[in-house]
Amino acid sequence: MSMHWGRKAAPTTESIMSVRTRFAPSPTGFLHVGGARTALFCYLFARRHGGDFVLRIEDTDRERSTQESVDAILHGMDWLGLDYDEGPVYQTQRFDRYKEVIQDLLDRDLAYYCYCSRERLDALREEQKAAGLKPRYDGRCADGVASPPEGVQPVVRFRNPKDGVVQFNDAVRGEVTISNTELDDLIIARADGTPTYNFTVVVDDLDMNITHVVRGDDHVNNTPRQINIMRALGASEPQFAHLPMILGPDGQRLSKRHGAVSVLQFRDDGYLPDALLNYLVRLGWSHGDQEVFSRAEMIDLFALDGVNKAAATFDMDKLGWLNQHYLKESAPESLTSAFEYQLQQMAVSLANGPDLGEVIVAQRERAQTLREMAEQSVFYFQEPDGFDEGAAKKHLRPVAAEPLLALRARLTDVSDWQAETLGVIVNDTVEALELKLGKLAQPLRVALSGRAATPGIDITLALVGKERTLARIDKALAFIKERAKQA
Repeated sequence: MSMHWGRKAAPTTESIMSVRTRFAPSPTGFLHVGGARTALFCYLFARRHGGDFVLRIEDTDRERSTQESVDAILHGMDWLGLDYDEGPVYQTQRFDRYKEVIQDLLDRDLAYYCYCSRERLDALREEQKAAGLKPRYDGRCADGVASPPEGVQPVVRFRNPKDGVVQFNDAVRGEVTISNTELDDLIIARADGTPTYNFTVVVDDLDMNITHVVRGDDHVNNTPRQINIMRALGASEPQFAHLPMILGPDGQRLSKRHGAVSVLQFRDDGYLPDALLNYLVRLGWSHGDQEVFSRAEMIDLFALDGVNKAAATFDMDKLGWLNQHYLKESAPESLTSAFEYQLQQMAVSLANGPDLGEVIVAQRERAQTLREMAEQSVFYFQEPDGFDEGAAKKHLRPVAAEPLLALRARLTDVSDWQAETLGVIVNDTVEALELKLGKLAQPLRVALSGRAATPGIDITLALVGKERTLARIDKALAFIKERAKQA
């Protein structure tokens, strides 16, 4: 795979012909909803403009970064189908490059060594806060240290411009202006030599020729610092687009306390990746009043000027509605693998069970998620644990014995065990007994599934199968008989 970030000199401006976006998560946790939306917007923008989408793993925080989180990010991207053109690129594999650029800045007096202790910096911060000032480094080491203290490993600070402003046009927020007097001299390398986030991001974005940086608006305050470093390196900044945050129903920033925020948790809860992507694209972006978008439509229609400035609220009910829409509209065969996964998670054996596609067709009008569908479908594959108490009390009464016996006798000789044939037999039975359909169908549902709600009784009979149907009717009749004894 061709990479665009292997140059040895400091990053420079190049003629960039195509759009290049990047998604750059830190592997300190799982891929969450906010990150997934950012990845989606980067992916859509690159695809619409025929450009490249790069995945970069920002793993310089060695204490908090874990392989488990890396794997969760990669699996989440794969499940969502957000295919990247380059990567994953790991920052920890680029330390030599960062050291090279830091040395270049030191050589050009655009960075300097700082020997200030943590104690001094903490005391300075407290003094400034007590005086009502914004805490910031005071530049004590900016002009050099005549006698560096022995045994102290210095940090490296970027020499931020002392006057002027940083101005950039954000594709979402519009023009942003920050005075350089608001910014202090940022640490770009820690005492152990490891580079810091705001520095590595700049080097990576320039080396990788990123044209559009699309990220959450929690990074807005970092942007002026990064732009100053870019300019010090002789480069022009990319187009920035800072996305509004996602809020929970309580108006607070979306977090673990709001429930399932890990992308893979949505998978395990039975949501479809296309439904989640469709929901995420509408969290902060709109195209008229349209709610449902195919992936092709998202790519064709997505534009940064359609992103809202206001925060978006995550609504599980709306996601559920969308997911059910996709369950109804998707080809059954496209859902069987995910449906099988749900059943396997519930330790349901699929041996001798009905065709999964047929079960999906029978159940998808009745469930919002594949997990819910699986829970409602267990009885097709294995004996119910028992009868729902309320359903049995209402429907498995002595009066139900005669129609169940009559139906069982008719079913015994059926060789063409198909829904259409079975539906005719059920109707013939209730007509012969001069009953309403419910007087047979409801006890039969409880006998077959353990509860009173199932798809059409003809489809239910067909999916349960002949042998299991007869055995479960017998079990229900025994229950009715025992109940009569106790009456």
